[in-house]
Amino acid sequence: MKTNTKWTEEGGRLPGMKERGCCLQRLVVVAAAAAGNPGDSSSKRGGCAVRSCCAGRWRQGERATLPQGMALGQGRVAGAWLCAATPGHGFPSFDHPSDTFLPGMKVGNNRKTGQRRQLTSWIDAEDPQPGLFSFGLDTTGPLQFFIWKDHVPYSRTNVYSNSMSLTKLSRWLPFAYYITVKLEGDDIFLSYSISDISAIVRITLVPNGRLEALIWEEKNSKWFSMWQWPKLYCDFYGHCSPFSSCDKKGSPVYCKCLTGFQPKVQQEWHMTNWTSDTCVRQKALTCDKGDGFLKIETIKLPDHSYLVENMSANDCESRCLQNCSCTAYALVNASQGNSVNCLSWYGDLMDIVHDIEGQILYVRVHDRELVENDGSSDNFSSRRKCSITILVAVISLGVLTVLSGYFTWRKRFGKQGIIEESFTGTSTTIGGEAGNGDTELNIFSLNRIQAATNDFSEDNKLGEGGFGTVYKGDLAIQEVAIKRLSKKSGQGLEEFMNESKLISKLQHTNLVRLLGCCAEGEERILVYEYMRNRSLDKFLFDPSEKANLNWSKRFPIIEGIAQGLLYLHKYSRLKVIHRDLKASNILLDDAMNPKISDFGLARMFGSDQTEADTKRVVGTYGYMSPEYAQYGKFSEKSDIFSFGVLLLEIVTGKRNADFFLDDLPLTLQGWAWELWNEARGLDLIDPSIKDPCESPDRIFRCIHVGLLCVQESPADRPPMPLVVQMLSNDNASLPSPKEPAFSSLSRRRSSNFVAFHNTSTIYSNNELTISLPEAR
Repeated sequence: MKTNTKWTEEGGRLPGMKERGCCLQRLVVVAAAAAGNPGDSSSKRGGCAVRSCCAGRWRQGERATLPQGMALGQGRVAGAWLCAATPGHGFPSFDHPSDTFLPGMKVGNNRKTGQRRQLTSWIDAEDPQPGLFSFGLDTTGPLQFFIWKDHVPYSRTNVYSNSMSLTKLSRWLPFAYYITVKLEGDDIFLSYSISDISAIVRITLVPNGRLEALIWEEKNSKWFSMWQWPKLYCDFYGHCSPFSSCDKKGSPVYCKCLTGFQPKVQQEWHMTNWTSDTCVRQKALTCDKGDGFLKIETIKLPDHSYLVENMSANDCESRCLQNCSCTAYALVNASQGNSVNCLSWYGDLMDIVHDIEGQILYVRVHDRELVENDGSSDNFSSRRKCSITILVAVISLGVLTVLSGYFTWRKRFGKQGIIEESFTGTSTTIGGEAGNGDTELNIFSLNRIQAATNDFSEDNKLGEGGFGTVYKGDLAIQEVAIKRLSKKSGQGLEEFMNESKLISKLQHTNLVRLLGCCAEGEERILVYEYMRNRSLDKFLFDPSEKANLNWSKRFPIIEGIAQGLLYLHKYSRLKVIHRDLKASNILLDDAMNPKISDFGLARMFGSDQTEADTKRVVGTYGYMSPEYAQYGKFSEKSDIFSFGVLLLEIVTGKRNADFFLDDLPLTLQGWAWELWNEARGLDLIDPSIKDPCESPDRIFRCIHVGLLCVQESPADRPPMPLVVQMLSNDNASLPSPKEPAFSSLSRRRSSNFVAFHNTSTIYSNNELTISLPEAR
């Protein structure tokens, strides 16, 4: 057989390759074996054994021959085009693909084992080391596939249901190819096949970041390109700004604001600065029955959606309408009966494309937009418009009664009435979790709270700190955790309103859910969902409990915390800096899913704000970043520092504060840094999670990520999107960490001395299930 002379040097070796693959006919290396990952080396120079290259059989019984002088090398040998991809006879490299996607291969994830099959581009055409681009299944949301560039979204497919099959035909190809997206057991994957098994095709993620489908032309002895993706402007992720859509046929104007929206700066829009400018609502939402949904057809659904399965269409719409943060919803995978999968969006609608194979999106707008765009509104909203006239008449009559009662009430209750009004007037409607009918932020009376806690009985007490007490309560319909702030806590109405309003606007599976509140007299009480497993620190640091927290439970907890923090920083309606992330503020539900709690110290940022200053530093000793502790500067990177400390605590099973109490010369991150540099990573791992039958590679990766998060300079710490990618992608290369901040206690105490003299610093020591905020 001939070899590709362009790819071989004297002696037949591949130029610049530390790894070697099976270079066979059709001039392509299907996959390169990773260095340090030995495989079957039974094949010798001059030929590829059947079980090395194919683990099964050759098509038509042919035997491949390697070029003279080309060594097989030590590594898992890749398949070649002469190998048949039949069930039970696949390539070993099918489970570890490189840059090439063959018929019968699977790209996707295993939900149980966490195994990921994704394509990774080469650095260039002659160097098979991992390049900048990867292609695979999104692990953070509904079923969709991404091309990532250096872990950042580069292009995105449509959102698929759990199973989907497409048949693609072409006038100039002699065969059809079938694309399948399938949920099979714990595997979710994308695969394809062709109708003509004699045709030789491949899909390759080329070094420039495009997936390219090629067919071998025997007549001309060359590869012919059938299609590439991404190719058009609209194929690239986020080509248009939020709340706008990209039209592939819209040249020269590709981007257009959705109905009900307009460019914020018209001049920028005319200059085609579509990514720098944004679309804003023409009429603000009322967050009540004055809102409706505009139906938009044949589009690629936006990114960052949340999925609830097996819900009726009406319930899906109602669920979104009842949540002021919900900006759109869609129905996918309609099955027998009335059950569908409900997708909803909270915040900006990103990466929308008009696509003939697209789906239907219902965008939340003011009812007046529905009147002006009658043809685009859905039936439910149309019925609502019919009732507007009646509602206006009723409301007009009611306003006079309400105003009269209001002024009488205000006169009677005076200043206390004004204080309570300032809170209760902010009560809002929020969406519950899947399957939960409680969708409102309830205002509870003090009498009901007292009854639920047996008048704040000691038997109901879950924990107590310097700023208040947490009780277990029974509201008849469910058990709750009731957080009663101390009258001497220093937390005033501002802090109380901050936590209440903030949590009510946040919706994520990894955030604690606020059910309601109470503000009567001097009482400030918050009512949360009850977490039976209480807080993470109870498991991590209690010797009798930590054995119940093995690695298979700890890693999903790490991922869940990362996802919750990513939502706060990037995908929530409001950018939120938590400022007090620690083990006692991570609650665990019945299934040990983590939920971030305690938003009393959190701060909301504007969309373009990256940093803020304060003269009163609040937080927990040991988790605060150096720039925050010393200078009062906080940002997303401050939370990432706290996450890094928490990540190291989860892996080591050691409390950061213990290093201070025991007067050790190193902090937790300093100890981890020292052992890491001495190649003693195994000594860092909590003995209760060590398993001789499992590889510690993922644990080492978590330690590595933790050290990256606690670096001295905020600029060196990775942002949360990259942190999530680092944790979920075992193949992603990680930079070497620099020495962490506060690596020794002498440095830390010196820094804290500066902090105490330059700012008013308050530290939190409490370890309550729901910890209490410090006054600012």
